[in-house]
Amino acid sequence: MINIDELKFDEKGLIPAIVVDAVTKKVLTLAYMNRESLSISIEKELTCFWSRSRQELWLKGDTSGNYQHIVSITADCDKDALVVMVEPDGPACHKGTTSCFNDGVFQSEERHEFSYEGLMKLIEGRKTDRKEGSYTTYLFDKGIDKILKKIGEETTEVIIAAKAEDRKETIYEIADLAYHVMVLMIEQGISLEDIHRELASRHVIDHKVKQEKMT
Repeated sequence: MINIDELKFDEKGLIPAIVVDAVTKKVLTLAYMNRESLSISIEKELTCFWSRSRQELWLKGDTSGNYQHIVSITADCDKDALVVMVEPDGPACHKGTTSCFNDGVFQSEERHEFSYEGLMKLIEGRKTDRKEGSYTTYLFDKGIDKILKKIGEETTEVIIAAKAEDRKETIYEIADLAYHVMVLMIEQGISLEDIHRELASRHVIDHKVKQEKMT
C-alpha cells in the first residue's frame, strides 16, 4: 500500500477518481478528490469528493442517500489518478441513472461488448417479452421443470467433458450450464448481486477458517 503523500495532486490540489461498481465493474462516474476528501473517504469508507463547482467537500449520498461504500482505492502507475471500487446504495448520476456514462459516441460494428449483466438483461427481456422462435422464450414457456431438466443435462455434460480432460469441450459445456443457471435465476428472481453477496460472505468465512487452522 502506498501513502497519500506519494500521490501526485495537480496544481489545484486535486486528483481524478474513477468510481467503478465493484460487482458489475461498470464505470459509475468521474469525480475529483483533494487530500482532505481522500482522507475522509478512507476513514469513513464512503466516497467523499471535492466539488469544483461549489468549491466544497461533498460526501456522496449525504443528500440523496445514494452512498458509495468503498471496497478499494488504487492509484495508477504515475500515481496521478485513482480507481475507486464501490458498492453503491443507489444511482451514481444526479439524473437518477446508475452511471453518469450513458451517451454513446461510437460503437464498432464488428466488436461487441459482453457482460454477464447484459446477458441477464437479455434473458429477462425474453421472459417479459416472449420473442417467438427464441430458445430462451421456449424455456420460460415450458416452465421450471424444463429449466431444471436442462441444468441437470448440462451438469452431466460438464462432468463428462472434464473427466475426459477435454478443455475446449469443458469450457463449452460450462458456458451452456452457466446460461441455463442464469435462466433459472431470472425465473426465480435471483440477481447477480445476490450471488455476489453470497460468495463474498463465504469468502470471509473461508478466510477465517484458514486462519484458525494456521494457528
